[in-house]
Amino acid sequence: MPLFRRRRDEIDDEYDDDYEGELDADDAEGAEGEDGAQPRTPTPSPRGPWDAADVDDEINRLDLGPLQVPVPAGCEIRVEVQEDHTVTAATLIQGNSALQMHVFAAPRTEGIWVDVRDEIVDSLRGSGGSAEPADGPFGPELKARIPAEVPGQGVQLQPARFVGVDGPRWFLRGLFTGPAATDPVQAGVLESAFRDVVVVRGGEAMAPRDLLPLRLPKEALAAMSDPNIAAQLAAKQEADEAAAQARPGLEMLERGPEITETR
Repeated sequence: MPLFRRRRDEIDDEYDDDYEGELDADDAEGAEGEDGAQPRTPTPSPRGPWDAADVDDEINRLDLGPLQVPVPAGCEIRVEVQEDHTVTAATLIQGNSALQMHVFAAPRTEGIWVDVRDEIVDSLRGSGGSAEPADGPFGPELKARIPAEVPGQGVQLQPARFVGVDGPRWFLRGLFTGPAATDPVQAGVLESAFRDVVVVRGGEAMAPRDLLPLRLPKEALAAMSDPNIAAQLAAKQEADEAAAQARPGLEMLERGPEITETR
């Protein structure tokens, strides 16, 4: 997978494999809550991460479309690319620690982090891992042990932390691994970067839990060492943008005037 490393304002490219979790889409977006409750728009923490409508600062961030990610000095950023050339995740690397981020569509009526935490716990227990609830700097989180292949040692349980933030029509999930999963001091830089992430949800209608695919900036595509892969990624992104523009926006899905015919 392409790797973008920002050190002294430089960006390079490489390939790597990252842990990938999976969430299933369910209810349609914008439905009323139980008993006809009025929509309650979740809001992110007042300390970040941020919704694009609520941030006005001069922090330099890497533009990945739905995610605007700061890359601190001494860190590098990797993106995860699927076989269909969809960019699904961004991972900040600092030494032996990593912070992987996925962003999803979410209902306008309520957050999904409560349910997602339960699903992560069930999934890890089913695969031989474990997870326990805890309180962290971003609110409720999970302290986990994830099965991972270790060269020469087979599958070993590795410490990890899952954090989540419910925003207006989006959900951002972070996964800390390495020393940052257990040591608050070593987690400091990555936690600060996560706090300064900005989510750009966009106006297109999407089902809750649909993954928001990321987009690589043109300068990053141009810097890639394999021009064929760069061209395929660029073509995929252009097709996705055209499809998004063709989908109805939320303002087009509002209920309009109704005519009742009496017979």
